[in-house]
Amino acid sequence: MQENIIIKKKPIYTFIKRFGDIIGSLLIIILFSWLYLILAILVKCTSKGPVIYKSQRVGKNGKLFTFYKFRSMRVGAEQELDSLLDKNETGGITFKIKDDPRITKFGKFLRKTSLDELPQMFNILNGTMSFVGPRPALPREVEQYNDYQKQRLLVKQGLTCIWQCSGRSNTTFDEQIEMDLEYIKKRGFFFDIWLMIKTFFAVIFGKGAE
Repeated sequence: MQENIIIKKKPIYTFIKRFGDIIGSLLIIILFSWLYLILAILVKCTSKGPVIYKSQRVGKNGKLFTFYKFRSMRVGAEQELDSLLDKNETGGITFKIKDDPRITKFGKFLRKTSLDELPQMFNILNGTMSFVGPRPALPREVEQYNDYQKQRLLVKQGLTCIWQCSGRSNTTFDEQIEMDLEYIKKRGFFFDIWLMIKTFFAVIFGKGAE
């Protein structure tokens, strides 16, 4: 049975989480500024187009924000999507296929190591995202959500979530929704820390990355 989630106010948790987001993202940006520079140069030298991929994503309560990643696909990839929809492997609204022909050679490395996600530290710093929360969806995806699925927008979207460290690309859309809603019900300081630790090991061992 699909139940509605009641969001409980957690002011102390909310404050600690935001404080941690600011300090954590700022430290990563400063300490790994050299890595940002190297990756930016490599993206620029290995394919034509901008270094940073920007797109509109849907955040908490349906608010749109600009989402940042290192570009891992060739220019014009979004215009090629319609011709690939019949190969979608998520079994739902989101789109994912193995060996996506739009991904550049260096882009495959970025995705396998999750280094393409580093620019999202700026999203976390400016408050449009958090370290932990449901992954931000595209507007065209959210337009297809039913009321039950829209509940994943009740909290701030995040860099990692339950399914990111529990199969990542190998999970279906329906499984991702259920895990996102499970997170919203269980969210708390120690649960967030646990998910970040699990994500660290998932990235190190490349679990489910595409």
